[in-house]
Amino acid sequence: MNGDSDPFDDHYHGTHCAGTIGAAANDGNPHVGVAWQVQIMACKFLNADGYGYFSDAVTCIDWAVSKGAKVLSNSWGGGGPSTALYDSIAAARDNGVIFIAAAGNDDEDTDANPHYPSSYNLANIISVAAMDRSGNLASWSNYGATSVDLAAPGVTIYSCTAGSNSSYANFSGTSMACPHVAGVSVLL
Repeated sequence: MNGDSDPFDDHYHGTHCAGTIGAAANDGNPHVGVAWQVQIMACKFLNADGYGYFSDAVTCIDWAVSKGAKVLSNSWGGGGPSTALYDSIAAARDNGVIFIAAAGNDDEDTDANPHYPSSYNLANIISVAAMDRSGNLASWSNYGATSVDLAAPGVTIYSCTAGSNSSYANFSGTSMACPHVAGVSVLL
């Protein structure tokens, strides 16, 4: 994005997800990630408004795989199917890479109304819905008996943001559930 290799989070979303995956405990703050000794590769293809192109997603996926990534956390989605995106995720699979994908926030049955990339039928994709603190599916979370694999915490998730070194916020979404599963995948 932006024609450079700077992954700075000017949308807020990526930092929050990265913190859920791997933030280390510091300065007495009550926030810590799932896998706090993980190495994170920041790949940015969405602009400051949260929009981007599948072609740029493919570039990020292919680059991360070429650099040795083993787990890809994908808190994004939408739009129709893309052969290039499908092929890139399949190539990641062929390289032993797990692709964790947010199931989407539209209260849709993705068996009937697919959400991409989480609905692609590939063995390396783990599609993640969001649940609340009581273990109930979030009212806005997508779901699907065959297209969604599991649910993880995704309501009022506390994590860091890019505002400053001491900036934290609560966000909700399958985007917040996805990095929990990515963190566990890293631990496994």
